[in-house]
Amino acid sequence: MVRLPEKVKTFVNNRWLVFVCAMWVQSWAGIGYLFGSISPVIKTAMGYNQRQIAILGVAKDLGDGIGFVAGTLIEYLPVWSVMLIGAVQNFVGYGLVWLIVTNRLPALPLWVLCIAIFVGTNGETYFNTAALVSCVQNFPKNRGPVVGILKGFAGLSGAILTQIYAIINSPNEASLIFLVAVGPSMVAIALMFIVRPVRGHKQVRSSDSSGFLFTYSVCLVLAAYMLGVLVLEDLVDVNQTLITILAAFLIVLILLPMIIPVLLVFFSEPRHPGEETLIITETNGQETGQEEVILSELEDEKPPGVDSLPAYERQKRLAHLQAKLFQAAAEGAVRVKGRKGPRRGEDFTLLQALIKADFLLLFFSLVLASGSGLTIIDNLGQICESLGYENTNVYVSMISIFNFLGRVGGGYFSEAIVRKFAYPRPVAMAMVQVIMAFALLYYALGWPGEIYVVTIVIGLCYGAHWAIVPSAVSELFGLKSFGALYNFLTLSSTLGSLIFSGVIASGIYDYYAEKQSALLKPPYIGVPMLAVPLRTDETLTCVGSICYSLTCGIMAGLCIVAMVLSLIVVHRTRSVYTQLYGRSQK
Repeated sequence: MVRLPEKVKTFVNNRWLVFVCAMWVQSWAGIGYLFGSISPVIKTAMGYNQRQIAILGVAKDLGDGIGFVAGTLIEYLPVWSVMLIGAVQNFVGYGLVWLIVTNRLPALPLWVLCIAIFVGTNGETYFNTAALVSCVQNFPKNRGPVVGILKGFAGLSGAILTQIYAIINSPNEASLIFLVAVGPSMVAIALMFIVRPVRGHKQVRSSDSSGFLFTYSVCLVLAAYMLGVLVLEDLVDVNQTLITILAAFLIVLILLPMIIPVLLVFFSEPRHPGEETLIITETNGQETGQEEVILSELEDEKPPGVDSLPAYERQKRLAHLQAKLFQAAAEGAVRVKGRKGPRRGEDFTLLQALIKADFLLLFFSLVLASGSGLTIIDNLGQICESLGYENTNVYVSMISIFNFLGRVGGGYFSEAIVRKFAYPRPVAMAMVQVIMAFALLYYALGWPGEIYVVTIVIGLCYGAHWAIVPSAVSELFGLKSFGALYNFLTLSSTLGSLIFSGVIASGIYDYYAEKQSALLKPPYIGVPMLAVPLRTDETLTCVGSICYSLTCGIMAGLCIVAMVLSLIVVHRTRSVYTQLYGRSQK
């Protein structure tokens, strides 16, 4: 009979507990996706034009994308300290923005707000890095689902924070900025000692697939529920009591995955030693360093039906197979260490990856595609206003929800591609880039319901990128420097947004805003209003789909170029994926 203190210790070190807590951290960590909701507040309070708001958006994207420090520190510092640094940055940065916007501090120059937003959003990179590195190391055989779910909750955080903000019922919209400053920091500090690597590769169970299936089910229910709440709030005048009840049920859904580690530890039989597929071999008291590679092979080569055998027979067969794999490694059939530097599929440092064509192709494909998606996300508030939609929070939440579904779905389907067909994961990336190009072209042509097509499709496709690419990079370039590799890739969307949003989109928007504003000035003051009302205050506002149609047309073409780059990676890495996953099809 296992005593309760031992059960508690096992629970604290359970990799599913780490995974669930990482989901909770991520559900508050995507603060950058709320910029579409807080930018109109900043624009009104500070009297900025669209180009100045675009500059703030670029500062936000830089903070979200520059994660070199987080990626480096995670290799040398405990995970909890990395999360603490992120919490402090988030609180200080967005706390300063809140003080300025609410006039608790005197009006400060634009560059001060840029620095504050950069620092606050940069805290998100510490949360993301800590969660991803910890969980990918704990679930090395389930990288696609793990990355997709974690990045999905980060994408959904905009909608989650919006719903929680609705409980406050504050007439001052700047309160949302305060929630962004305080909420993520508190959650990260509360969970920073739980989210960490726990040598989870030794905790493999035959029931893990059921755990992921349950998690996916919760994700789908969560997304459907939030969509239903959005539609309800948009169609009906919901009272504050009902809003509170709906938000409370949302919190219950987010907490629901905790059932998995609780059942595994407290309500299931202890694992038989035969279930352990990862057994450590030691030489002179130290780990050999190849056991994870060998036992990863063991999981792939395990004969069908072995898990259903009696415990003794199962253990005997696995031990025999393990011995054969170690012998194969000694003879070179299973390569553990390359002699002439790492090859694709082995561990690369960031500098080693930067001279590889595959890594650079993935990076520039992301610059074009995810940069386009992020431009839509950052400008969604202004896109909605230009089309005459007043409640921009509905569409910001909607794109957040579909961003979540895209990440979860991208992780699931890309995993199916590599597991069932041993085909390169970037092929899924090329597919979503074609779909993204279609959605952008749809808006550019001004077809009916363009705001819904852009919100749904761009949310799905942008989200899918951030489930597919980190998983692919971990497969092609290893886990040892995954934090640094991942954070370098996040620069891609920032660079894309810097060009597409900071230069192209804002420049075109202001051009048409000035052109429309001129129609209201003398000698045209007596001319009847043309089609829609135009604002005559000092803040230039563009009206109509023309404000962003040319920008979307340009980005549609760039997404096609991104697809070509992704297909080149597919062609170059087919043999690598055949080696990695071909055996699983036997």
